[in-house]
Amino acid sequence: MKAIAVVGNPKAASRTRDAAERLAAALGLDCAVLEVTELGAGLLAWDDPEVSAAVERVRAADVVIAASPTYKGTYTGLLKLFLDRFPTDTGLAGQVALPLMLGAGPAHALAPELTLKPVLVELGAICPAQGLYQLDSTYTTDDSLVRWTGRWGRTVLDAAKAGAAR
Repeated sequence: MKAIAVVGNPKAASRTRDAAERLAAALGLDCAVLEVTELGAGLLAWDDPEVSAAVERVRAADVVIAASPTYKGTYTGLLKLFLDRFPTDTGLAGQVALPLMLGAGPAHALAPELTLKPVLVELGAICPAQGLYQLDSTYTTDDSLVRWTGRWGRTVLDAAKAGAAR
């Protein structure tokens, strides 16, 4: 199975990227990483070939980890700019998508479910698991990833295998 982490943090090599890579590893996935910030101003030009190629890289994956820090209770505008490039209903059709967000406190724990997951579903993705929210100050030391993969890991992998078989 091919996996890709789409990282919507404006800062490259961020904790968001690290959390996405940790999630992929916990699921046993070999995962490519797309740092949306590296696409630069091309995100604002609808005919940018680099952005179009990035969209196709994501569309070729079986599993998409959509990762963002929590800004103002939702995902970043940078990630939104990139996701706007995908066609509604078919942009991620048949792909398993996992919303992952990091935040400063528990007040935004529902952000992956309420803000990011609906966009992924709108693009046609299958989101078979609850989104993962982690505290940016403790995600490397707390048990949030272990608990999430214990509860959802098999479901995610089974859905991805079924999608890859189609």
